[in-house]
Amino acid sequence: MSSTHSASDLTDHLGYWLRYVSNHVSQAFARKVEAHGVTVAEWVLMRQLLDEEALAPSHLAERMGMTRGAISKLADRLIAKSMLVRAADPKDGRAQTLALTSAGRALVPELAALADANDAEFFDHLRSKDRAALLRILREIVEKRGLKSLPVD
Repeated sequence: MSSTHSASDLTDHLGYWLRYVSNHVSQAFARKVEAHGVTVAEWVLMRQLLDEEALAPSHLAERMGMTRGAISKLADRLIAKSMLVRAADPKDGRAQTLALTSAGRALVPELAALADANDAEFFDHLRSKDRAALLRILREIVEKRGLKSLPVD
């Protein structure tokens, strides 16, 4: 018994095209930062710390939309790479903070330049008004949906 159901084509969906572009943009960036010894998730954590003296892992978890356990694992990897230090919180000796080392602080701008170059590679062909519109639309979706987790994969 055959039934015919209409099924939209994959390419009819905005989500398909967002994922298609996102995968290529993300994979290209991952290759670039991995050549500098860090993962995208590590880069995101490091960038969160650049403008701070030190932050509690719980604050990073909240900012990044991750669990404290996931932050702890990222921190452990970055500590092993001498990019991060863990210290007692001066305001609460029972708590800990995370801070970039001088090597970590020096690496973040290099990685940011890679992010800028990656964006240029994929989006510089867009007219400035189209690029601004795309950015506005994507930010609007994030706000409307209440999305909180930072993209780290």
